[in-house]
Amino acid sequence: MARAYSQDLRTRVLDATARGMSARQAAAHFGVGVATAIVWVRRARDEGERAARRQGQPKGSKLDGQANFLLDLVAAKPLITLREMQQRLHDERGLSAGIGTLWRFFAARAITFKKK
Repeated sequence: MARAYSQDLRTRVLDATARGMSARQAAAHFGVGVATAIVWVRRARDEGERAARRQGQPKGSKLDGQANFLLDLVAAKPLITLREMQQRLHDERGLSAGIGTLWRFFAARAITFKKK
């Protein structure tokens, strides 16, 4: 994964644009992508945000809030399939989740199912 540009470089680009240089000119002068400089300037202008945002996907699962419901399903019917869980989640909670999402949810908790 690529690393974020340094905060020093970001600050120099933003300071140059604050002094009247366009975002495109600042990008060329400091050797960053034009789109990158434009996004930095827009974020600084609209939101006052001058620091880099966190990279990567947020940790956790959309199913974390449904953990008790899913674990209760398994406790009530140990041989329930992921597809059945998916359907119950949709019908009873109104939440759509893929089979892979359910699988990763249980894998993260070291819950495995053995075929018999």
